[in-house]
Amino acid sequence: MGYAYLKLIHVFAVVMFLGNIITGVFWMRMAAKTKDIKIISFTMASIIKADQYFTIPGVIIITTAGIFAAIYGHFPLLHTGWILWSIVLFSISGLVFGFKLAPIHRKIYDFCVSNEKENNFDWITFHQMHRAWDRWGLIAVLAPLAAFAMMILKIPQ
Repeated sequence: MGYAYLKLIHVFAVVMFLGNIITGVFWMRMAAKTKDIKIISFTMASIIKADQYFTIPGVIIITTAGIFAAIYGHFPLLHTGWILWSIVLFSISGLVFGFKLAPIHRKIYDFCVSNEKENNFDWITFHQMHRAWDRWGLIAVLAPLAAFAMMILKIPQ
């Protein structure tokens, strides 16, 4: 498999990965606006499932195909600025996802499911969790978007 095919696989995985994380933010915002706990918990469960099907495999494919494409393309990983800094940003996104977002996903889902039947749902606690999800999610989305721009524009050299 040559450089062009590895690059194609890499770019396809990036599209799948970015599309999933961006649409996850969109659907969660739409769900929260409904103020319907069942819709919110279903949406969060769907985001968790989409991470299993798209985000995590996307990370594996992006990393593997990217490394092999760089090797086949004769790009030194740590001495090519746009590759190095994209790896750093992608890693930041992964760390934020693993240590902050994934636990918040589960916390929001569990909170909504365990309180679905209550008449006086604790919206203050939910909004605090949702704001934390938004803040960490912003980092987890902006970092790979910046990496995407660096890879396409090949900056810094």
